[in-house]
Amino acid sequence: MSKDIRIKKGLDIKLVGEAEKTTSAVKASSHYAIKPEDFHNIIPKMLVKVGHKVKAGQALFHSKVDETLLFPSPVSGEISEIVRGAKRKILEIRILADATQTHEDFGTKDVAKMSGDEVKTHLLTAGCWPFIKQRPYDVIANPANSPKAIFVSGYDSSPLAADLDYVLTGKEAELTAALIALSKLTEGSVHVVTKKGGNSPLANVAGTTSHTVSGPHPAGNVGTHINKIDPVNKGETVWTVAAKDLVIIGEVLLTGKFNATRTIAITGSQITKPQYVTGIAGASIKDLIAGNANIENTRVISGNVLTGRQEGENGSLGYYDNQITAIPEGDDYEFFGWNKPIFNKISVSRAFTFSWLNPNKKYDLNTNTNGEHRAFVMTGTFEKVFPLDIYPMQTLKACMYADLDEMEALGMYEVAPEDFALTEFVCVSKQPHQKIIREGLDLMLKEIG
Repeated sequence: MSKDIRIKKGLDIKLVGEAEKTTSAVKASSHYAIKPEDFHNIIPKMLVKVGHKVKAGQALFHSKVDETLLFPSPVSGEISEIVRGAKRKILEIRILADATQTHEDFGTKDVAKMSGDEVKTHLLTAGCWPFIKQRPYDVIANPANSPKAIFVSGYDSSPLAADLDYVLTGKEAELTAALIALSKLTEGSVHVVTKKGGNSPLANVAGTTSHTVSGPHPAGNVGTHINKIDPVNKGETVWTVAAKDLVIIGEVLLTGKFNATRTIAITGSQITKPQYVTGIAGASIKDLIAGNANIENTRVISGNVLTGRQEGENGSLGYYDNQITAIPEGDDYEFFGWNKPIFNKISVSRAFTFSWLNPNKKYDLNTNTNGEHRAFVMTGTFEKVFPLDIYPMQTLKACMYADLDEMEALGMYEVAPEDFALTEFVCVSKQPHQKIIREGLDLMLKEIG
């Protein structure tokens, strides 16, 4: 079964610095860092202390609410530091990696013969459960629940995103094993969405429902796919898994080893040679881009420019990220910049801007917001880039004044902050849309559950 999804509303942000389809070897990092903030709504309870030796895949901490929800070390080595902030909040767990990696052995599995409960128990034990997220609320899935469907996006349409067709090539066995395992966790369908016209190893895997998608960003967002295929209503749950994380899940099932190695896209106009490199989750960004970036007056981001996190040269690769972006820091201001024709910026408006004349042009944009924070202005631009059957402006306002009934009625159960990244980009009021949606979802989770 195949179904084509065509997205008409959206915006492709074409930037300079797309990674060439070549994978280079880089020096392995000696230090790795895991940040609990990557796992939203999780309060960590530490299982290790400074000086402890750990294996790759061994649990560093578990959720304070659910002890079965384990978070593993991506590498073997020694716990060198546990960084704490205000009220002793754990900010970072730093690991001094071994020269030769050793892995916790979780045992190989014949996933075809496993029951749903056995799959669930094995993924929890091996530390793979954090890769499974749920809608509503965009948090790690509750293992006590059963979803009506599971969604996997095999296409990333974000600016300068890694080409998943290239990244996943050669991983067919791991992908198939992971998808078979996921199919045992739901009585519904496992929906796999790939790019139309692409050559994804995820397409047409037996036991899944295949779809193709075309159109501008956010065509690759899993939230877009959920909205077009099987929207989430009150009382319903769907789970989502990123395609790159399927590889880790599949390898655990096939080999018994938790291997957090990823093919990472090194992108952006400040990168000398944009390319792919092989690295492990939590690796030092400095090591991944060594000798290949202009660091002066540069913002280094773990992830893409719309949803990524500012890390800097001395930061670390996010637990869920397979992209590093380096773009110029926007700390300069144009005199009367609002009052003259603009040729070097992207805009959905035709007022003083001319990006619509050359839709295929690539831009070297910086981080300047080109304006200041102000009250919402009704311009109609949000609807041009927002393909979901939801009113974006009204949803944002309902979150701001915390009207739970209105948030429910407007469809908050199926959205995540990333779905509002484009509306934030085009917002003339410079409002932090993703932060507003995240706070709204957290309020709903607390009050409604």
